[in-house]
Amino acid sequence: MAVELYSFKEIEKIRRACQVVVEVLEALKRSIKPGMSTHELDMIAREETKKRGAKPAFLGYKPPFSDDRFPASLCVSVNEAVVHGLPKKEILIKEGDIVSLDFGAFFEGYAGDSAITVAVGEVSKEKELLMMATKEALEEAVKVCLPGNWVSDIVDVIYRVAKKYGLYPLKNLGGHGIGRKVHEEPFIPNHPETFRQERKDYKLRQGMVLALEPMLSLGTDEISHNGDRWTVVTADGSPAAHYEYVVAVTKQGPMVLTEFKDG
Repeated sequence: MAVELYSFKEIEKIRRACQVVVEVLEALKRSIKPGMSTHELDMIAREETKKRGAKPAFLGYKPPFSDDRFPASLCVSVNEAVVHGLPKKEILIKEGDIVSLDFGAFFEGYAGDSAITVAVGEVSKEKELLMMATKEALEEAVKVCLPGNWVSDIVDVIYRVAKKYGLYPLKNLGGHGIGRKVHEEPFIPNHPETFRQERKDYKLRQGMVLALEPMLSLGTDEISHNGDRWTVVTADGSPAAHYEYVVAVTKQGPMVLTEFKDG
């Protein structure tokens, strides 16, 4: 499948979808507290999206790796859950948890997608480091999104930042292109080994729009599943963090389309 190249007019439309996503994630961050269920967060995401005249991108979405459609609008991954966390009434958030919120929306024919990891109350120093380093990996990855660079440059940056802090980028997970669809080419692995297995590198060109999403863990680069057919967890049960920005590749430099108030 070819990599889509978008005009500045189209990129502005993707930015508007991304802004809906950012506003929903900021509302979720304000709402999250000990004792609430991950299902409650999903309900808030649906309501906030509806208010903005957009549609949740993940609700009813059938990804390439699944035979089923995702039954929620929001992925909520707590502690050792890395990504695709299925919201449930029985999963209650506790003081000291870190909670990764991954959300996508369609607005006027274009998709936005982003993820943040939220600390619930006081968290351990190790979790603080994990969140900080994952965010740094994302910010450093943004800087190499320049025409003439390669997807492999993004992979290398994420890996280098992870190793600097003694952390682990998780195998078989990564970012992707985005635009008219929520998942487009290219796949952007977070781990060099996954990249070598994919055997696909792509030269970055003006008009490419990329969802960069490093996912790092404290203890392992291996993943497993928790049995609900969706939630990906670290193989050793160690905590993981996840951040995601959408970035347009332009001759003027990387253009971040997911602009959070806290940076």
